[in-house]
Amino acid sequence: MKALGEAGATVVDAFGELPAAVVEILKRMQGQSLMSETDKNAVWNTALTCVEPNRVAVRGYDIAELMGRVSFGAAVYLILTSELPSPQIARLMDAILVASIDHGATPPSALAARTVASTGASLSASVAAGIMSINRHHGGAIEDCARQLKKIADRATKESISLDEAAARTLAAMKEAGDRMPGFGHRYHIKDPRTARLFTLAREAGVDGPHMKAARAVEKSFADAKKPLPINVDGAIGAILADLGMNPAMFNGIFMIARTPGLVAHVIEEQTREKPMRRIDPVKHGYDGPPPRNISE
Repeated sequence: MKALGEAGATVVDAFGELPAAVVEILKRMQGQSLMSETDKNAVWNTALTCVEPNRVAVRGYDIAELMGRVSFGAAVYLILTSELPSPQIARLMDAILVASIDHGATPPSALAARTVASTGASLSASVAAGIMSINRHHGGAIEDCARQLKKIADRATKESISLDEAAARTLAAMKEAGDRMPGFGHRYHIKDPRTARLFTLAREAGVDGPHMKAARAVEKSFADAKKPLPINVDGAIGAILADLGMNPAMFNGIFMIARTPGLVAHVIEEQTREKPMRRIDPVKHGYDGPPPRNISE
């Protein structure tokens, strides 16, 4: 009881001795309050970020300590999932964000941002226009593909069939209904160069769950039907994020996070290089930036 007294605790003798672990906790709590007055008087709460005088903590981690120690991808993973990823998963998250940073001036988000920028609108309004165009048919394939892959994996388990058979049956039903499998095929790429790199990094991080396996089964089913439709970057990201256990409802948001720097660059270029209120051709444009460059190993 002496230890409890030193810890500033008030107890009833009839309770007898408390475990040493409890005593230790009480000692650490000495002079501390479990909740601040602001917290006590709160009418609603958030589990994301705590802001106090001279301290900002994201999911419990002091943001000043995170700075310079964790990558942006790791920080995104932290705020979305509440946990810091392993170094391998952090590297994978960084790669996912880099993979979607931009895809030229033809996607709807870039065209929308440039069109609004050409009117003289602010940077925030122009970028917002681009973000608002990211929806079911632009970026949404990440979430939609993940959900379809889960259905295929669940079907294989429920019907006691192979993933290949589950994929074939699901694709046949989608074709009959006039639906398309999201996350496969691409307007430009016969083989999306970003997909192979993401899958390599995923394997290096030990990520290869039911969604990635189902994706391979879908790709095989298309090939067997002599209509090869390789998985594109959206499908790869959806499969990987789902196998990381992340909520598909946030996948479109992750795409927005990744694409925002590209939209900022498009807006600035539009307003510094082009004439205001121009008629923007969505197809007939060229590239005159730096020639192909390599990263020094």
